[in-house]
Amino acid sequence: MSVVLLSHRLYEDGMKVLERESTTDIANSSDLRNNLEQVKQADGIVLRVGRIGRDLMEACPKLRVISRPGVGVDTVDMAAATELGIPVVIAPGANLRSVAEHAMALIYAITKNVLESHLKTAAGDFGIRNKYAAIELAGKRVGIVGFGNIGKETARICKNNELAVSVYDPFVPASVAEGLGYQYEADLFGLLGACDILSLHMPATPETEKMFGERQFAAMKAGAFLVNCARGEIIDEAALYTALSTGHLAGAAVDVMEDEPMKPDSKLFSLPNFIATPHMAALTKESASRTSKLTAEGTLAVLRGERWPHVANPAVYAHPRWQK
Repeated sequence: MSVVLLSHRLYEDGMKVLERESTTDIANSSDLRNNLEQVKQADGIVLRVGRIGRDLMEACPKLRVISRPGVGVDTVDMAAATELGIPVVIAPGANLRSVAEHAMALIYAITKNVLESHLKTAAGDFGIRNKYAAIELAGKRVGIVGFGNIGKETARICKNNELAVSVYDPFVPASVAEGLGYQYEADLFGLLGACDILSLHMPATPETEKMFGERQFAAMKAGAFLVNCARGEIIDEAALYTALSTGHLAGAAVDVMEDEPMKPDSKLFSLPNFIATPHMAALTKESASRTSKLTAEGTLAVLRGERWPHVANPAVYAHPRWQK
């Protein structure tokens, strides 16, 4: 049987699928370089947390598939995988509703000052109710940056909560957003100055790294809120700290940070107007079941020699490995 190494266990529904046709090995590590002997025995790797570069791929001569339980592949050296004939399996669409709901939950939590109010109340400070930090959402404008499947679903939920929606995505025609009843902004800074809430939904790429920094936060409306359920690397966290601590931004709520697992000594955690969840937006029971099963099915299909359609590097099938 093929050996599949997982950085961490999948949701049990996915583990059951994998175990039907493979021997599974759990590294319980976000740095597989510390598990080199396990890596060398793997026909497939399922990467939940951590990175895989060319060095690991080349050290693993049996490796035939890398799988990501989601759609983000910024932690995989895609050029190396394609060059080596290794498909990178993804699970598109399986978690979009869960992530969009989490973004909406963070919007409510930060605009209603839920966390600070809870902590102060638990400490005996009932007077926190008189801070008047909460706002109503009806009639406010939310900016959706990144209008892929998750961005679209988040926009739809926001609209159903009576928020006006503006969209910025240079890779999406204006007609797509406008056809759904949203305002399209061709200029990012035009969007920043118009919105009360900003929700980020773009991938981590060299172009989006620290895309939101001092200039972008300064361009946002005074008193605006920021929500990030995309990737931590797209935010300059030092600049975000300044924007929050000076009061220019009223609050920020994120599911992702630059360092994961998140470092509790980050200055952001000292702020009452900052909320973080541990990259859990996609980890609902329903989403975890769908994602884990789709990931496992794709992993096994590739190991059987099938051209699984849900891969992040479809050009890999032109590799000589796949011409046999």
